[in-house]
Amino acid sequence: MKKVVFVLCLIYQGVMAQNVINQVLLLNEGRYDYTTGEIETPVTIGSYDPFTSIYSVVDTIEGARFASDMLIDGDYFYVAADTQLLKYDLNTYELLASQSVTGVRNILIVNDNLFVSRGEYGVSFDSYFQIYSKSDLTFISELDTTEGPKWTTQNMVHTDNKLYVAINNGFEWGNEKSLIGVLDLSTLSYLEEIDLGSDATNPDNMMITDDYIFTVNNKNWSGASFSKVDLSTHSSTTINVSDVSTGCGTSCLRGDKINFQISMDSVLLEWDPATLLSSGNPLGINQNFYELAYDEVNNYLYASETDYSTYGKVHIYDADNNLVSEFDCGVSPGTIVFDVRNTTSILDYSFNQTQDDVFFDLFGRKIKQIENQPKGVYIRSGKKIFRQ
Repeated sequence: MKKVVFVLCLIYQGVMAQNVINQVLLLNEGRYDYTTGEIETPVTIGSYDPFTSIYSVVDTIEGARFASDMLIDGDYFYVAADTQLLKYDLNTYELLASQSVTGVRNILIVNDNLFVSRGEYGVSFDSYFQIYSKSDLTFISELDTTEGPKWTTQNMVHTDNKLYVAINNGFEWGNEKSLIGVLDLSTLSYLEEIDLGSDATNPDNMMITDDYIFTVNNKNWSGASFSKVDLSTHSSTTINVSDVSTGCGTSCLRGDKINFQISMDSVLLEWDPATLLSSGNPLGINQNFYELAYDEVNNYLYASETDYSTYGKVHIYDADNNLVSEFDCGVSPGTIVFDVRNTTSILDYSFNQTQDDVFFDLFGRKIKQIENQPKGVYIRSGKKIFRQ
């Protein structure tokens, strides 16, 4: 007879509800041959279940040469892929809305607005910063090159009713910029631009804490630096850390330190913004990565690797930089985002146990009756349930 296997995660009665990672979404950028103009491997969206260690493809984005960003907001997630802006249901993965946006790079949601940075190699735009409705992706407004950024924009962060956008002009070789644009979120007006200086051209990744913004700068792709921007004064300090760029995405804020990797290198480094040293500290992880993402709930580092044509893999490291798990995924796994849920938000479930059902706890011990077990998080056929 068919047996249903359950993995039981015990959370004893009286323990406060806590956050869990329900799933990890991955945006696999695929492979586009710019010589032939053919999409050899399409862009895909994948979901990794940390409870079952199962990875699955949940959607394929046809017609996209690449993908550049993804975020989760409430019960939905949003994707920026080449010329497409997409909205999905987070639980069913149903595509709910789409919008054509040429040159979409990064996306950020604040309140009801979805902000889009733009840029593309060899293409000039009348606006490098646009605003859409997060509900149905309809166009709301934009900042043109007279009243807003004049060059390619990239990553965005926000705090204290202000949005900060990196202006790098990274697609125009030899004319990279070192600016951060500041937008008032109440009026959607452009306030000012922060000049990071000549050693901070081509800011790619941006990270934010309570008091500072940190940028990882690729200069003219021949070096790398970090900038630290004081949010109260908008003054900045830049530290050169390498004669080689960090590439795209290979950095993240992990706790109070920045993990990063030099392009084509295999040593993962840690940089402490408090010390402003001109070098990083090796973490003992030696693997060439493509993307880094930090799971704050479990204190795990997710790091992807790829050959950009045939495979992708994600490695998961604990706080001591020990490899705890890994899984295969699509080609060029780029953006990694975490679906964080509170255990009280996962619905109660009525177990209809049959004589053929087999239950196990985390220690592999067989359980005869689930009804007599403590309240907690359960997995049934890959579906997580919180029993209250």
